[in-house]
Amino acid sequence: MLKFITPKQLRIGMYIQSFSGAWRRPPAWRKPFLLEKDKDLLALQASPIREIVIDIAKGADVQTDEAEQGNGVESSLGKNAEIEVAQALPEAGKRTDIQAERERAARIISSSEKTVLTMFSQARMGKTIDVKEASDLVREINASVSRNADAMISLVRLKTADNYTYMHSVAVCAMMISLADQLGLSAQERQQAGMAGLLHDIGKMTVPPSILNKPSKLTEEEFVSVQSHPLAGHRLLQELPGIGDAPLDVSLHHHEKMDGTGYPYKLSGRDISMTARMGAICDVYDAITSDRPYKSGWDPSRSIQHMAQSKGHFDFDVLQAFVKAVGIYPVGSCVLMQTGHLAMVLEQRPDSLLAPLVRIFYSTNKKIAVTPTLIDLRRSANKIVGAVDPEKWGVTRLVEQQDLNY
Repeated sequence: MLKFITPKQLRIGMYIQSFSGAWRRPPAWRKPFLLEKDKDLLALQASPIREIVIDIAKGADVQTDEAEQGNGVESSLGKNAEIEVAQALPEAGKRTDIQAERERAARIISSSEKTVLTMFSQARMGKTIDVKEASDLVREINASVSRNADAMISLVRLKTADNYTYMHSVAVCAMMISLADQLGLSAQERQQAGMAGLLHDIGKMTVPPSILNKPSKLTEEEFVSVQSHPLAGHRLLQELPGIGDAPLDVSLHHHEKMDGTGYPYKLSGRDISMTARMGAICDVYDAITSDRPYKSGWDPSRSIQHMAQSKGHFDFDVLQAFVKAVGIYPVGSCVLMQTGHLAMVLEQRPDSLLAPLVRIFYSTNKKIAVTPTLIDLRRSANKIVGAVDPEKWGVTRLVEQQDLNY
């Protein structure tokens, strides 16, 4: 049985299922484990973790006096919280290697196509959206992100102009969950953030596809039509019982800007909720890194730079957390090194975003594949010049053959 506790409630003998917060876990703590050592107890209590999930069927429970004082999960999340946690994160904490999780995530993404397209079709025809089906999909994505966020995030980036409609929703959902985890939000808040990401653009189903996919500049009338989608989406979601506040909020406000120049209400600063500020960042990032009928996507590093320089648009603190969550060079990215080698990004370094763990595999100088070699850029004079498109170097097949494990 799962239970949420605070770090102060930890004690030797507890079985730790998972934890959240803006913190890179040591390898030994990426899977559930029994807390047996004093040094681990002290390290966990000193960490930035906000919440810890323990399994009291496999280890010690909180002490009786703490439970009686209302420090247990029942007081903070309600009587049915343990059931809710189990539903929200059915496989929470099972940190898997990235290659195994990518296979799992690929199946989730594949099955999501029918769910999302059906949901959009229902919205377009004025029918009621199946909230349970949407929630079940978010729960699967949430569980995948909990097991290994880099796996899901690296896959949702691989979209085309043809599948953008549904993949954008899945991508924003996954990034909202990962960002929520980085910000230290609870399991329930991560689930709601994911629902908000999945449904944030539902209002675009009221905009003619010819306008959404127009390859040339929109007319003033067409632009007004596109800007109507937050209000339209909010109206659609208001009709759904039990939809939750976060999806309603993000659908309506994900195009507001911190300086008050956004739409539909020109809200500014703290008048925009935290969840809507998160939604604005995830939505824009995925849009500008994706290929569309009217433009090619930018690489992640250029996109982050552009967003950081867009003064007044985003909450800078939330943007910083987002960069830590997805990385400047996301896992799976192909990058060009100063030495002229191409390399695959294998792991993010939240404390050193420009120096991830990479594996070189190709020499652009000699135009030949080289023996794959791991490089921890924190301990190397070599540096990344920038992200590159493997297709332009003719190494797409080589990139596909790269194993993301190490």
